[in-house]
Amino acid sequence: MIYLQLFLSFLKIGLFGFGGGLAIFSLIQHEIEVHGWMTQEEFVDILAISQVTPGPIGINCATYVGYTATGNIWGSLLATIAIIIPSLIIMLSICKVYFVISTRFQHNIYFNRTMHMLRLSVLGMIGAAALLLMKPINQPSVSFIDWRSWLIFGLVCLFTILPMFIKHSNSNEKKCTTFIKKMLHTISHPILLIILAGLAGYFVYI
Repeated sequence: MIYLQLFLSFLKIGLFGFGGGLAIFSLIQHEIEVHGWMTQEEFVDILAISQVTPGPIGINCATYVGYTATGNIWGSLLATIAIIIPSLIIMLSICKVYFVISTRFQHNIYFNRTMHMLRLSVLGMIGAAALLLMKPINQPSVSFIDWRSWLIFGLVCLFTILPMFIKHSNSNEKKCTTFIKKMLHTISHPILLIILAGLAGYFVYI
């Protein structure tokens, strides 16, 4: 019976849990209180563990709750599968529709312009989020961003968009040019940029 409760509860959470992992914690807490799977202290501990472990917070939380409620790995597997099923079905459906539309209208100038504008809008939203994070801390006299931070931010942006302007190497190109292009592609890797930016911030502000 508890396995059915776990599956239905996390299926419902996955279906109506809009806004990411942190937004669905209240839904998870409600289901835990209704079914009495664990105490409030255990739930708080699970939230802490879910945030420090890799992966989406909501899925991590479902895995821990399932294991704690049943005491075995099958409960955690069932809860994890249940919470991702709605998102998986919805995203596969959207991808299928997009694939059909993009294949049918790939040469349509209006479709291509629309997708181009959508890409620009996403880029704008990401930039807006970055600018919000760079606002000065509470007191106007204490600025979170100075010229060194802007320099690091600018370099990361530059190396992020640089691969889009670098053409693939041809066999007739000089080895030096090919090496530089490969090096720029390597530096532009997102994970490497995050590590380098973190190290730069540490040594600059130490």
